[in-house]
Amino acid sequence: MTREPTLKEDLYVDRRELNSDSEEKLDNEAAVSRGRWRRALRLLHPSHRHTAFSATVLLMAAAIVSRFIGLVRVKYIAMVFGRGMQADAFIAAFQLPDMIAYFLVGGAASITFVTILTQYRDAGREAEGMRSLSVILTTMAVVLGGAILLAEWAAPWCVRWLFPGFDPVKAALCVKLTRILLPAQLCFFSGGVYGAVLLVRRQFAVQAVAPLIYSMGTIVGGLLLASRFGVESLAWGTLVGAALGPFLLNAAGAWRVGARYRPQIDLNDAGFREWVRLSVPLMVGVSLVTADNWIISHYASHSAGSVSLMSYAKQLFTAPMAVVAQAAGAASMPFFARLWATGKRYEFAVEVADSVSRVAALGVLAASGMIALAPVLVELILVGGRLQTSDAATAARYFAVFSLSLFLWSAQAIYARAFYAAGNTLTPMLAGTLVTLVSLPVYAGLFHAYGAMGLAVASDVGIAAQTVALALLLHGKRMVSLASLDGRELARCLAAGVAGGATTWAVAHALTRMVMRSGFSTGRIVDAMELIVGAAVWLTVTGVTLSGLGSTLPSVARKRLGLA
Repeated sequence: MTREPTLKEDLYVDRRELNSDSEEKLDNEAAVSRGRWRRALRLLHPSHRHTAFSATVLLMAAAIVSRFIGLVRVKYIAMVFGRGMQADAFIAAFQLPDMIAYFLVGGAASITFVTILTQYRDAGREAEGMRSLSVILTTMAVVLGGAILLAEWAAPWCVRWLFPGFDPVKAALCVKLTRILLPAQLCFFSGGVYGAVLLVRRQFAVQAVAPLIYSMGTIVGGLLLASRFGVESLAWGTLVGAALGPFLLNAAGAWRVGARYRPQIDLNDAGFREWVRLSVPLMVGVSLVTADNWIISHYASHSAGSVSLMSYAKQLFTAPMAVVAQAAGAASMPFFARLWATGKRYEFAVEVADSVSRVAALGVLAASGMIALAPVLVELILVGGRLQTSDAATAARYFAVFSLSLFLWSAQAIYARAFYAAGNTLTPMLAGTLVTLVSLPVYAGLFHAYGAMGLAVASDVGIAAQTVALALLLHGKRMVSLASLDGRELARCLAAGVAGGATTWAVAHALTRMVMRSGFSTGRIVDAMELIVGAAVWLTVTGVTLSGLGSTLPSVARKRLGLA
């Protein structure tokens, strides 16, 4: 005979089923969480083949970490050496090595070599590509090595020409530091070639880690050796960081995927000749993207401490610029090259336009927050040790002016890579050289009229001309139409940026006045709290404004981050 369950037994069964459902739900959530962690960890595996999105996410995350370390590096240099002679000399010491790399190897070997290796790989002739790698490395090691030896000898004359405002003591120190840094260019070139081997395989993990090691080299060198060698310790640490990160890590990664270097020189090698064809325009021409720092340092050398202060401001500015533009540009290059090589011209044009629209929109938004929070942000990062509050206030003004052009720097990085992916380096070289020549009197005139601040304004004007020139050329060649840009989304981001920036500035200004009236000293804790409150206000106002205007950016961002 079947007994009817009692009310107590019914409740027990229901509770047990409820608990079972809850446990199953928790197990499913845990499994999803574990799956997300596994997917995230796979992105860090050296052999993981990335999509354009996953590569961008990885490189943006790495850029954030790298720039954080870079900010620590800037903070350390500012704290220990301030804006004095040693800081000016160390920052200026990078210019001659950078110029040699730019004019002898086109600044970045990986950009042109990615295009060449992609063509070999798609044609099933990868062995020929590896032979060309050996030829290029051997030939350019001889050429670049010879140039470095010549520069070691000629450094005193070069420093006097590049920095006419340096006194003899500062110039002598700059020469000494320059000679230490020069060999690092061999590491960057070789590492760039090896790195291209990984990029064409869509393996970006090494590219994400190498800059971290390079930046850490400067910091560790200073921490270990500064008490004994002074500012020379930074130069030695930088050299070791270049050897371990950009060179050794890329070389090991390329070796792991089968790249083998065999010393050989063959000027008739097809891959070498193609590399020369693509690289010569980059070597002969001068892009304002690179020349901007050279021109600023040249004029700033006439004012004591201006080289270091402008460099601090520019390095703080390049932190978000690297996250927004460089990471997206580096990730997009192999995909642009493959689309062009396979004849997918429409897809190429759409992908480039979409990439420009995204990074420009993010650039506009980020700039609004950076400008609004510039005083507290720069003071929080820089003040301490030998760098005073007044110095940070000056650097903050430079930083705010530089930030106005963030979206332009972001856009031109994508436009330039579109040309490189199509195997056309001549057109952007001619455009960049013309823009640089036209910009020179602008820098000179604004410097003589407004001092160092005029240089920051001239930098914005110059990069605007550079970006417009590249966009018009791509449009005129029917490669990327200007009409493909998402103008409505850019307008929404501009409106949201203005609203968010203005509100954030007002709140930050009110907080500062309130703190001053209360009698509290504006220390690190107060600065940090102002920055946190300001950032929260900016995120809220821009997010609400974007949603109210119908922008898809917030929902896409939440979806991509797994928050929706």
